[in-house]
Parts: sequence; structure tokens; C-alpha cells
Amino acid sequence: MDMVLRDYQNAVVSIFRHGYNPQDAWTFPAALMFSLSIITMIGYGNMVPSTPYGRLATVIYALFGIPLYILYFMNVGNALAGCFRCVYRWIYECSTEHNENDPPRRIIVPSTACLWVIAAYVLTGAIMFGAWERWNFLDSIYFCVTSLCKLGFGDLVPGSSIDASNHANQTKLVINFVYIAFGLALVAMCFNLMREEIREKVKEVREDFAQCLEDTRVRLVICCNRCRGIEEEIVYQ
Repeated sequence: MDMVLRDYQNAVVSIFRHGYNPQDAWTFPAALMFSLSIITMIGYGNMVPSTPYGRLATVIYALFGIPLYILYFMNVGNALAGCFRCVYRWIYECSTEHNENDPPRRIIVPSTACLWVIAAYVLTGAIMFGAWERWNFLDSIYFCVTSLCKLGFGDLVPGSSIDASNHANQTKLVINFVYIAFGLALVAMCFNLMREEIREKVKEVREDFAQCLEDTRVRLVICCNRCRGIEEEIVYQ
């Protein structure tokens, strides 16, 4: 009897910890967040289908939704990268003196700018969710980073405060949906920009290495010619 009561108590605590009461488990905001966690492969695990038809629908939804999310990740990332590149180029040209005789140069967005954007976004989410959920700063950073990295352990989810009203919980789920969706787009943008910089760095390293090999070859040829000239002089004498 004690084991049964203990299991029931643990189940109730788990339900309230994740913030989903049986009466409002599948509201529209909660289902929206569940759908996002599927197609983005975050998988918080705090809300799962319990019926065979629900699990079958989840499998079919994931098979079609994940490829669509990959297209979203690539296309939205390219679009945001182009916008951010234009903004950075405008700021760079306005803050840097140019000579009209200098040839135009290609401006590459540095990785540090991308890291600052992600850090500012994570910090904003940490402050926002920390104020709502009364989390400490470390827990807020932990939730934002694990969500944007698509880890999604599910131990911390917005809307899980048992003293919050039902309407407030649903609003937090919607805002969390927007935050994660836009945050993943920012991650895609930074991925494209950093990949462009890495390509340029690799190209420069390849050119420098080729130049080094050419200089080494020229020096070896000069050295061989000098040695050959010295041998010819000795033979001539």
C-alpha cells in the first residue's frame, strides 16, 4: 500500500512540475509547443501522446515535419544572413574611412559578431523566463541554451509554475514557441555567416600554403644552381 501511494505521489509531483494538469494538457498553445518540439527535434518530453492513434500521428507528423524544418532552417538562415550582412556592411562602411582609389573589398561578418548576437538573445530569454518562472539565472541560461541547441531535456519548461493561472501558462507557451522558433532561425543565420568566414579563412590558408611551397621551391632551385655553379668552377680550375 505504501508503494502504491508513493508511486501516485511521484506521478502527481511530476505532473505539477511540468505544469500540465489533466484538464488542460492538450490546449492549443500546448499542442503548438508539442508540434514545435517534434519538427525541431528538441523533444522536451514533458508532454507525450498517450493513445496509439496519437503516437501514430506523431510518427507521421515527424516524418513530414522534420524535412520541412530543415528547409526552413536553410532558407530562413540564408535570408537572415543576407540581411545581417547588409546591416554589418553598412555599419562597417559608415565607421571606416575609405580611399576612393582603393579597390572594393569583400566584407565578411566576423564570428565574434555572430557570437554576440546569440549571447544577447540567450541573455534576453534568460531574463524574461527567469522573471516569469522565478528561476535563478543559471536555470534560465540552462533552459535557453539547451532549447536552442535542440537538446530539450524537459526538466525546465515555461508555464510550469503551479501558482500561475491557466491563462498565464498558455501565454507563456505561445511566447516560448515564438522565442524558440526565432532563436533557431538566428542559429541558422549565425551558422551560415560563420561558415562563410571559415571558407574565407581556409582559402587564405590554402593560398598562403601554396605561396610557401612556391617560395621553398624557388629557394631550392637557387640553392641547387649555386651548388652546380660551384662544382663547375672547381672542375674548370
